[in-house]
Amino acid sequence: QVQLVESGGGLVQAGGSLRLSCAASGRTLSTYAMGWFRQAPGKEREFVAAISRSGRSTDYSDSVKGRFTISRDNAKSTLSLQMNSLKPEDTAVYYCAAVLTLYYMSVESNPRLYDYWGQGTQVTVSS
Repeated sequence: QVQLVESGGGLVQAGGSLRLSCAASGRTLSTYAMGWFRQAPGKEREFVAAISRSGRSTDYSDSVKGRFTISRDNAKSTLSLQMNSLKPEDTAVYYCAAVLTLYYMSVESNPRLYDYWGQGTQVTVSS
C-alpha cells in the first residue's frame, strides 16, 4: 500500500501560480504511475495530468495543457503539479492518486483505475 498526502493549495488571483505537492509513504513510489485529478462543487472528478513510473511519459487534459506541469521525484517519493496562468475555472479540490503498474511508460487518465488517493487540497482562483 501507499499513503498519499497533498499540500500546497490555497487562494490565488487569476493569472497566478501555485505548486501542489503529494508526499507518498509506504511502498516504493517508483512502482506506481501517478496522476492529479480535481473535483469542483457539483461536478464529477476529472483528470488533470498523469505521469508514468519513470517520469518520462506525461499526459494532460486539454484544459490545462501548456499551463500545468506534472513531475515526480521517486527518490524523494514526491509528486508535484506546477500550475501557472490559473483561471477561475481551475477552482476545485485537487487529488493525487497512484496506480500500481508493471509498465514503466504507461500513463492513465481514468480515475476508476487508480488504487490509492490522497485527501485532497483546495485550490481557489479568484477573478
